[in-house]
Amino acid sequence: MADKRILFLTGTRADFGKIRTLIDKVKEEAGFEYSIFVTGMHTLSRYGYTVDEVMKHFGSSRLDRGFRNVHVFMNQVHGESMDIVLGNTIFGLSRYVSEYQPDMIVVHGDRVEALAGAIVGSLRNILVAHIEGGERSGTIDELIRHAISKMAHLHFVAGEEQRDRLIQMGERENSVFVIGSPDMDLMLASNLPTIEVVRTYYEIPFESYAIALLHPVTTRPEGTKGMARAMVDAMLSAEDNFVVIYPNNDQGSDAILEEYERLKVQERFVIYPSLRVTYFLTLLRNSKYLLGNSSAGIRETPAYGVPSVNIGDRQNGRFQCSSIINTRIDAHAILESIGEAKRMNKCEPNFAFGTGDSAEKFIKEIKNLNILAISRQKQFVDISHLP
Repeated sequence: MADKRILFLTGTRADFGKIRTLIDKVKEEAGFEYSIFVTGMHTLSRYGYTVDEVMKHFGSSRLDRGFRNVHVFMNQVHGESMDIVLGNTIFGLSRYVSEYQPDMIVVHGDRVEALAGAIVGSLRNILVAHIEGGERSGTIDELIRHAISKMAHLHFVAGEEQRDRLIQMGERENSVFVIGSPDMDLMLASNLPTIEVVRTYYEIPFESYAIALLHPVTTRPEGTKGMARAMVDAMLSAEDNFVVIYPNNDQGSDAILEEYERLKVQERFVIYPSLRVTYFLTLLRNSKYLLGNSSAGIRETPAYGVPSVNIGDRQNGRFQCSSIINTRIDAHAILESIGEAKRMNKCEPNFAFGTGDSAEKFIKEIKNLNILAISRQKQFVDISHLP
């Protein structure tokens, strides 16, 4: 019997970090063949051309099988709107799927590239598996995430709350599997680079630092400039060193980068378009706190016991714990919250999203399922019909 073909789709540095261990597990499992469709921010030089990171991990030579299993498609140029990016991705992915003919397409999260994967899979009668559905995301991301879930046939979620939410949305109970968050596998791995290696590689001149990571709020792009200005004002008033990472490429990112220009004259700031996933995790684990509105401040920092200062409402409705400090968009309020984070120092780690075995659970469920026999015909399950 031919190996079952699993196609993974990645569009950002963030989702690659979350699905990488799943791909590794499929790669080493007999009876499965993997392929990776790389697109989105990965292909933009402005954001570090992180295609190289995928290639480095899965094979860098044309004689290497890993390289042949990676397909790169440039779905955008800087500044294109999300609807155009969606259409471009559907076009490119559909052509690739015609050639590769996967048995399953695996997508993650709430980006438009994942939505394109779900659309192509569902319309072509290909099984779609959604990683980390059922989450509350805020902004346009939440709409995209739930739309993906409604087109997906299988759901691999981070926890029981997310499972319940998908069932509330009419998904079949036996199609939802709790595996934890796959990024925990990478976060808690024993072979992450040391902080000395990371600081040397990126030429970070200070040992004590915080990380700043701010993204646009897609539903209110007009407010991005003021949000970035407030955060930069607070950073300039604070006495800490900062490792600053570019935002994602959503509408409004230019306004954030314009504000970051004010930091370049200060020796206590270093700014990077992107960081290698494993290097970022080591930096995060050794940081004083994370500042911004990234999901890393909701998901990753609690597991490391690192405080986070979450600005604004981009992460509204998501997981909360004592290490997450929510603050309004105001320079003085942000500065006060930074002080609170520094007084916390290190917190007790929180493992609400798993302890590093998500890939094992994922492959176990995939092996237990006869994916060729799963019905592609979905029907809404009315909650009144549940036992």
